[in-house]
Amino acid sequence: MATAKKAKKAAKKAPAKKAAKKKAPAKKAAKRAPAKKAAKKKAPAKKAAKKKAPAKKRTPNAAFMKAMTPSAALAAIIGDKAMPRTEVTKKVWEYIKKNGLQDKAKRTMINADAKLREIFNKAQVSMFEMTKLINSHLK
Repeated sequence: MATAKKAKKAAKKAPAKKAAKKKAPAKKAAKRAPAKKAAKKKAPAKKAAKKKAPAKKRTPNAAFMKAMTPSAALAAIIGDKAMPRTEVTKKVWEYIKKNGLQDKAKRTMINADAKLREIFNKAQVSMFEMTKLINSHLK
């Protein structure tokens, strides 16, 4: 009788193992399906922007605000009154735009006319090089 019981247990275990093997591919498919569903979910809502501390009021650099006297060549363009470097650059840009001296193809280049050629010593200058050349005409 003991052998009959062992045979029944063995019979029960064998189909259980086969069933387990059959279920394994189903589990893999089940694992893949949620991943596809997750991709279809809507994007999560954006987080609320953090509030920044109130910005401090910016103070201008004293070196830029110091009034400087232009040379005679520069005075022909901006005037002979002493003014800060920032204002000098603004006045030169006004002159460039008024006379259409900015290069049409490459906007960073400035084509010098007779007055600007005295300052730049070149026919064409980049706008980044311009301020360096203008500062040499300020005292």
